[in-house]
Order: sequence, then structure tokens, then C-alpha cells
Amino acid sequence: MKTYRDHYFLKAKQENYPARSVYKLKEIDRRFRIFKKGMRVLDLGAAPGSWSIEAAKKVGPEGGVLGADIQNTDTVFPPNVLFKREDVFDRSPEFEALLKEKGPFDVVMSDMAPDATGHRSTDQARSVALCEEALALALACLIKGGSFVVKVFMGPDVKALADDLRKSFAVVKSFKPASSRSESMETFYVALGYKGDIYGRP
Repeated sequence: MKTYRDHYFLKAKQENYPARSVYKLKEIDRRFRIFKKGMRVLDLGAAPGSWSIEAAKKVGPEGGVLGADIQNTDTVFPPNVLFKREDVFDRSPEFEALLKEKGPFDVVMSDMAPDATGHRSTDQARSVALCEEALALALACLIKGGSFVVKVFMGPDVKALADDLRKSFAVVKSFKPASSRSESMETFYVALGYKGDIYGRP
């Protein structure tokens, strides 16, 4: 697996991305066409910044990306990216104000993963819990018709997440990019066509 891993690691370095995870987002966008010029994007778990940088390229200078992570990063972002060190599930008043200022968003995306314990079922359950938290924030921040992309560790709890997604989105697909390590539990859910909440918020 070393050669496989090094291929994407080296490619990211050559193309000036801080992490190999960018190729997963590239594959997702090629498959589902989630980005358009002028869009507003919220990137959860954004550090070290590869997804934010790629999204910024896709939405162009007329669009924008708000990225947040509990970890900081020294990545230099393009002008249409604003990165904040923030716990998005225990948000400060300043970040709440930013969400209102920069949103509502066309795309909310999350590449978050729990700290690994080495216990597969524990890590999987924690991953789904993160996804549910990310989904709750997405439903509060997305425009009607918007998209949600989230990474999850596969396991028995995933069905409930998929069911929750289908309640709020017109199309829900699972997708494992070729650039994901084959031994990894991760896959991505891509939810398209946000229906709007029960109060009819646009």
C-alpha cells in the first residue's frame, strides 16, 4: 500500500495542496458536479485546508468559502477563503455572526473524523455522531436546493444517517473515491437538492 499512498501524497505536494484528501473532493465533484461559480461554501473540519482551497478554485473570486476546524493551520489561503479556528458544535457568538454574514450556503461539506481509538466499532459510532452534528448544522445553513457532502466510517449505524439524509434531500448517494485508501472504513455521502426545513425556509 505504500506506493499507493505515496502517489497521492507526492501529487498533493507537487500541486501545492496541504493534504492528499483534495483528490477525494475532486473525484466527488467530477461525479456529482456540486460546485459552480459564485457559490458560497461552508467547510467543516477544514484543516489543513485542501478542501477549502479546491472549493475556492471551483467557486471563483465571485464565490467564497468559510472554513472551520478545532485545529489551526498555517496554510496560506486564497482571498476568497476565510478560515477560523472554531468548534463548530460549540460555536462562539462571533462564529454564529459569521455564519449569518457569509451564509446561507450552497454547499456544506465535512471531511471530519473522530480521534482514532483503534476500536473499530467505537470509531465508527463516533464518526456517525460527527456526521449527525454536521448534518444538523447543514440543515440550518443551506439554501433550498443546496448540497451536503460528509465523510463517514462505514458500519451498522450508517443506515440511520442515510435515512436522515433522505428526509431532507432529494438525492442521496454513497461514494468511495479511488483516492481513498482501500483499507479505510471511510466513504462519503453526497446529498443533493435540500428540500428546505419544515417551516419552508428558503
